Amino acid sequence: MEADLERWLKEQEITEVECVVSDLTGIARGKISPVDKFLAEKGMRLPESVLLQTVTGDYVEDEVYYSLLHPADIDFICKPDPRACYQIPWTIEKTALVIHDTYDRTGNPIALSPRNVLKRVLDLYAQKGWQPIVAPEMEFYLAARSADPDLPLQPPIGRSGQRESGRQSFSIDAANEYDPLFEDMYDWCEIQGLDIDTLIHEEGMAQMEINFRHGNPLMIADQVFVFKRTMREAALKHNVVATFMAKPLTNEPGSAMHLHQSVFDLESGQNIFSNADGTHSTLFLNHIAGLQTYLPNLIPLLAPNVNSFRRFLPGTSAPVNVEWGFENRTCGLRAPEASPQNRRIENRLAGADANVYLAIAASLLSGYIGMIERLTPTTPVEGRAYERRNLRLPLTLEEATEQMDRCEKVRQYLGNLFVDGYIAAKKAEMENFKRVISSWEREFLLLAV
Repeated sequence: MEADLERWLKEQEITEVECVVSDLTGIARGKISPVDKFLAEKGMRLPESVLLQTVTGDYVEDEVYYSLLHPADIDFICKPDPRACYQIPWTIEKTALVIHDTYDRTGNPIALSPRNVLKRVLDLYAQKGWQPIVAPEMEFYLAARSADPDLPLQPPIGRSGQRESGRQSFSIDAANEYDPLFEDMYDWCEIQGLDIDTLIHEEGMAQMEINFRHGNPLMIADQVFVFKRTMREAALKHNVVATFMAKPLTNEPGSAMHLHQSVFDLESGQNIFSNADGTHSTLFLNHIAGLQTYLPNLIPLLAPNVNSFRRFLPGTSAPVNVEWGFENRTCGLRAPEASPQNRRIENRLAGADANVYLAIAASLLSGYIGMIERLTPTTPVEGRAYERRNLRLPLTLEEATEQMDRCEKVRQYLGNLFVDGYIAAKKAEMENFKRVISSWEREFLLLAV
């Protein structure tokens, strides 16, 4: 595999390599190395603290930090994954991005690494002879560039010279307003081997959706990780911005990362969600029950930011429940109409702002536990599920992290170090958020109280 990587780098005439890992937020962190140095060193080192940074770049409080990491802030070891190499199309120098796996000095996987968390869950499936398959749907907004974060986002001006002023769900003409941008995006994704499929104009103003073809969860997570950066770079080339915030605009729909997931038997190649006669299997129902039971405890991995929970406010199109139903988009868990071999469940709860490794890990882990424990789901919902309150989710990040903290099953499968570190990072972000005075407070309280 190392020889294949070296040959590929030379064939592509790569001169620089971006050596990266994903932090808890999903930000690419690492080093840029000349290709000769990269090939000679076969990896890199990064300080442990990289994996406890918050979205603002801050660190968790010292007491928690030193209880989780070495007090000397030692390095961990990063080794390139030859299967996760991508040529970067927008750089001046020929550059490759190589995703690295992370290990401690004794060769053990780093527990705080999001990619390792997903691999840990996939190992559970492999031990049962199962192969999960996922297909994400990524929603995002295009917006005019602005240097003032206090100003609301505006839709960008399209080819017609106009901004969108209303919702244009599935409009071909509205999507074509940004044709030059999306031509670059598709070209760049093809160069990188990203397995994207359909482009859709979503419900919000200048809100889009890109669907990924189904595949191996680790490979797909790597591709989504690379795609988000690719989309932002393509937008910047055309003087606009692309944002994967869960709720960037008031009174507009939020952006989700819907996850379609199924499970195949490695020996037979058959979808274990279907019986031989084509009906849905008991394991399919067990999987749904696991999602219903454990996703509420893992919501911080699907809705990781304070802003994430604005997507769940009343009146939005996002389901705030773990109800399930056939072809029912008002449920958090939808069973799309499909052939027996393509039978799957769609998790509609994750936000586009979630770290893709952690969101997929949370979703697959919940379904796995349901199958192992032979859990039974509720009755499928046939009508609207928005108003149902029996299976609702936490509605704030504080409530969600408290629920995750208390769940012994989450700690059993993901480990105390990851759970404590992740929750500490979220608490640090919430504290940072509370220190900021919002425009709403200035507008309504400044002269009124």
